Amino acid sequence: MPVIQIALLIFIVLFIILLAFVLFVRELLPMDVVALTVLSLLLVTGQLTPNQGISGFSNPAVITIAILFVLSHALQKTGVLEYLVIRINRLVSRSLIGGLTIYLVSIAISSALINNTAIVAIFMPVTIRMAEKYHISPSKVLMPLSFSAILGGTLTLVGTSTNLIVNSIYTNSGDFTPLGMFEFSKYGIFILIVGLIYIIFFAYRFLPSRTVTSSLTKSYHMGGYLTEFKIGEGSPLIGVTTLDRGINRNYDITILGIQRGKKLLSKNLRETPLKKDDVLLVRGSVENFFRMKEVEQVFMLTDEKLNQEELMKEENLLVECLVTNQSDLIGKSLKDANFRRRFGSFVLAIRREGGIVKKKIAHVILRAFDTLLIYGPKNKIKEISDSGRFILLTQLDRSLRKHRFWWMSIIVIVGVVLLAALSIMPILKAAIIGLAILLIFKVISPLEAYNSINWQIIVLIGCLIPLGIAIESSGTAQLIGDTLINLLKNMPVDKQAIFLLAMIYLLSMILTEVSSNAATAIIMTPIAISASTKLGLDPRPFVFAICFAASASFITPIGYQTNLMVYGPGGYRFSDYIKIGLPLSITLWIMAIFLLPKLWPFNPI
Repeated sequence: MPVIQIALLIFIVLFIILLAFVLFVRELLPMDVVALTVLSLLLVTGQLTPNQGISGFSNPAVITIAILFVLSHALQKTGVLEYLVIRINRLVSRSLIGGLTIYLVSIAISSALINNTAIVAIFMPVTIRMAEKYHISPSKVLMPLSFSAILGGTLTLVGTSTNLIVNSIYTNSGDFTPLGMFEFSKYGIFILIVGLIYIIFFAYRFLPSRTVTSSLTKSYHMGGYLTEFKIGEGSPLIGVTTLDRGINRNYDITILGIQRGKKLLSKNLRETPLKKDDVLLVRGSVENFFRMKEVEQVFMLTDEKLNQEELMKEENLLVECLVTNQSDLIGKSLKDANFRRRFGSFVLAIRREGGIVKKKIAHVILRAFDTLLIYGPKNKIKEISDSGRFILLTQLDRSLRKHRFWWMSIIVIVGVVLLAALSIMPILKAAIIGLAILLIFKVISPLEAYNSINWQIIVLIGCLIPLGIAIESSGTAQLIGDTLINLLKNMPVDKQAIFLLAMIYLLSMILTEVSSNAATAIIMTPIAISASTKLGLDPRPFVFAICFAASASFITPIGYQTNLMVYGPGGYRFSDYIKIGLPLSITLWIMAIFLLPKLWPFNPI
């Protein structure tokens, strides 16, 4: 192939990679749409054949990940994990450090066998309850929840989808021995211990306390909610400005806009005299909403008849619900979704961290991991919780649900892991058999199985795996590998391998913070294999470096889904992740440089 043609192919692939990262960082499109766009460009430019383009969806790793979602759901359905952790915590109820340690270790171990996202979804309500028990802010423990799940996922091949993806690319690149089920634990246990010590004794101390306890709901409600007030007849706000009434000072509430008829006022809001029937778009804490409602005689538009007495009625609940990334409400407004009629409850307020929404809440287009403040009857709230579209954050207790064959989900997951670990059968084969058992014995229904799969992740990985093929076939991996090798030329021969490992880990660590961990793994693995073979070395230690670096996303909320899940409920700011996560990431990078070569030596090939 002519040099110019090769250069053009490499340029196209590099351009597509750069475009993908820009789209991931800017969040202009959902992750799966970005991945589909990447795949389309690779097909249009002739980088891939149609068969190569769809090969990602037949990849054993992708099918395995999909089945593991179902197995995780089956275990989640039993409530066994919440049950065990709650009971364990009762044994150490007198000690915050002891209770927190046992709790985080339990999460990490669970995350080694079950999908990280499922673990965080299960334990968020439990975490909030634990915070209430120890009289601390949930913001002190929600980020540790996410970090512990991430650390635990590095212990096994199935702990995170990243490991399965890297293993698939690695074994398809040559005659290499697959990564073992518990081979990850050789190093994973070190970073788990160091990580937990850091979280418990450092992160906990420096994490902010940004939540308050509501006497109305006896639950935790964080700042940053958006709601709307209507100025009724007799309100002391009529004829005066919000500055005159000290709204911001007295209630710590921010006025985002004033809806007057069909006109939205957005300038000089504090100096604008208010009129009857004006609608105030406000942002603040739930506690202060209700104080302002009583004092200023304004009405929450979601229900103008709602009062404190109604809030205290035993048959009704006021709860916080996190919109999951599998909800069919994403991309719709509350009005379009007909939320009140559909769910028999109504939304009082909405919270979205990372951006201020300046719309009436009925017209806000919902995103994954938005938090809704929902008011409704107990039975309707239970239906909302069981629908799978929401994570109920204010759930105070959980019991073991001993439905028929509840124990079988535990046996199946343990069996799948052991069969793969003992090399009795491949992980995919064991997972398929396990899934069949659960369906045959009706532990879960086929519909539950389909709904439990995170199709966004499956489409993301399925569309991006062909990008790895294009990186390899176009010569891009070889070019980047040669570039890395050239940077090492002036170094002593015996130091080149360790510096290459350090660069690959650092580059993977940076990329995973601004894009998905799956994308990082798919892009970096061919590069690492190409560079290491150029040095005449077995790629295995470099491949493991990618596994651990791509999973260890602590510096940004967008780098890992579990970080994004706790972002809003914890009331965190972007800077909180940098402050807490950066020292941990640097520590793990330094550890990797020294420990990985000892556990997986630089053997010649």
